[in-house]
Amino acid sequence: MSESRNIFYPQTEITTVLVPVTRGCSFNQCAFCSMYKEETYEEVTLQEIEFELMNGETYTERVFLTGADPLSVGYEKMMRILKLIQKYYPYCGCVAMYAAVRTINNYTVEELKQLHAAGLRLLYIGFESGSDEVLKSIRKGHTVKTAITVGKKLNEARLPFNAIVMYGIAGEGNSEENAKKTAEMLNQFSASKIITMNLTVFASTELAKMEQEGRFVQAGIKEKISEVRILLENLDVKKRTEFDTTHATNIIKLLGTLPDEKEILLEKIKNSTMKKLKDDKK
Repeated sequence: MSESRNIFYPQTEITTVLVPVTRGCSFNQCAFCSMYKEETYEEVTLQEIEFELMNGETYTERVFLTGADPLSVGYEKMMRILKLIQKYYPYCGCVAMYAAVRTINNYTVEELKQLHAAGLRLLYIGFESGSDEVLKSIRKGHTVKTAITVGKKLNEARLPFNAIVMYGIAGEGNSEENAKKTAEMLNQFSASKIITMNLTVFASTELAKMEQEGRFVQAGIKEKISEVRILLENLDVKKRTEFDTTHATNIIKLLGTLPDEKEILLEKIKNSTMKKLKDDKK
């Protein structure tokens, strides 16, 4: 159905039924992202979506709506999509998708509540950083204040979400400050899961150009591991939250529950750092 060359989804959704809602990215300005640079943004029509659903498996239990930011289609169309999923996949218990802070902020709490009631159960949101300076430099398109507002708005709507943050994004020498500010932001709301990703600089991005021109210097591995540790040390979540560094980009792989397993996770980071130091001396 979709003519998009690029279909992306979280690694935890690898067995989920994929239903395209948008092609490309409605924003497409993030300095670090190369995912949709060569694609023109467009919405998949309701007719195409319905055709996809009516030819799917009735007993589908989980659906992931693809596109950089499916909520960019607006409340009315998203509600119609969720109703179609209910119609053709009556056993579906979870509809998930990527979502952008700037887009969610355009929705009211009541609209988010209604989408949740219609089957939207999980959002994957790229918060990236809790530093306004960093967010501006990577052209993320939102501020920390807006991010906190959106997190609280989703909590009020009782719509679960995973918060994705990126270490190394602040550049060499700035990791400690970025980690503390990011933790401070995350402490203002309750995410179901905090997912970390290690910065990868792709050749076709604005960030790569910034690096070539000396306007951005990547942090080293030791500094990046330290950033994960400082982030974790400063997290003070009030509700059960998973802490997940198992994404393929990560230098260290951790998975645990906060606040109960915080010390266990910190000990694993310490052991990983010591191993790295030993390996570097060989």
